[in-house]
Amino acid sequence: MKSTKRKRIRWWMILLGIIVLLILIVTGYVLYVIISYYRIDDRQSLDMEGKSKSDVFMLDKEYTVMIYNIGFGAYTQDFTFFMDGGTQSWAKSKESVIDCINGDIDLLNQYKADVMLLQEVDFDSTRSYHVDEASRICSAFPDMSYTFAVNYHSPFLFYPLTQPHGASNAGLLTLSSVQIKEGIRRSLPISEGMSKYIDLDRCYSINRTDVENGKQLVFINVHTSAYGIEGDLQKQQLTMLFEDMKEEYDKGNYVICGGDFNHDFTGNSKEIFNETVPEEYTWAVPFPDELIPEHFNKLTDYASGITIPSCRNADKPYDESNFTLTVDGFIVSDNVIPTYMNVIDNQFLYSDHNPVELKFKLE
Repeated sequence: MKSTKRKRIRWWMILLGIIVLLILIVTGYVLYVIISYYRIDDRQSLDMEGKSKSDVFMLDKEYTVMIYNIGFGAYTQDFTFFMDGGTQSWAKSKESVIDCINGDIDLLNQYKADVMLLQEVDFDSTRSYHVDEASRICSAFPDMSYTFAVNYHSPFLFYPLTQPHGASNAGLLTLSSVQIKEGIRRSLPISEGMSKYIDLDRCYSINRTDVENGKQLVFINVHTSAYGIEGDLQKQQLTMLFEDMKEEYDKGNYVICGGDFNHDFTGNSKEIFNETVPEEYTWAVPFPDELIPEHFNKLTDYASGITIPSCRNADKPYDESNFTLTVDGFIVSDNVIPTYMNVIDNQFLYSDHNPVELKFKLE
């Protein structure tokens, strides 16, 4: 009897020890995430790297700017992402990441854009096998100056348990064939709840270039908060962005803002591209056009009409049945004259986004 009792006590002590150990591990991890958290200061000056082949934009000359969320080099057509309802949290392999980045570079070279506004460009991230995507892209365009604004610097995330997302570092990469004179990082409002510890450090970058008439052409590279977050926060972010855009216009400058707005950019693309919109896909709310200030235009006059989506939901490998819509686009001041714009139908070969091309002249 005494022997049996001792065994029971021993098993209870072992079980209790395991429970205590698990509590200590979880508590330690939570503390690690909280202690690791910080926000990058607002109005951070960005390093300007590289030398462009030109010093000024010319009036009445046609130029091309492209926006492209490269999806951290992970999204081959068969890639599915756990946050979209898929299963994967890392790219398939380091070789796959390099192949995707090389494909992106070939695509950008094909369209010979004068300015490129890129989002979700990784460096030293678990999910992209620590490939320095920003360095690879910049090295491929030696005649362009560039800035890089970090908007993701998470600690090691142990979710999902089957393949922890790990530590992530990513940002907004802006390249220009006309010399960038100044780059500024603006910190966007973000959620103050627990989600801030794992969400992106949202921002946009303001990149100034000179124009032959003494004014400046300001490129703003933006990636606002993902769909599904509270609408008031999205409104705060866009309001702040538009205030900066209006300030530049009031100085007499030209403004081109482009990127991933995480809204249904046309207001009805999800209905156009999908026979039905299941309830779980109603997160892509229409872009709030009423917030756009006077003297600015949201560009939706696509050369091929609204026939090519800019984003796919990655809950399953890509085919024509995927939920698609347009979330990427341009908003420009009325002294910028659009001459051509279209979503490039790249069939989501290297990313869950397709690029958008804009040709323009300065008034």
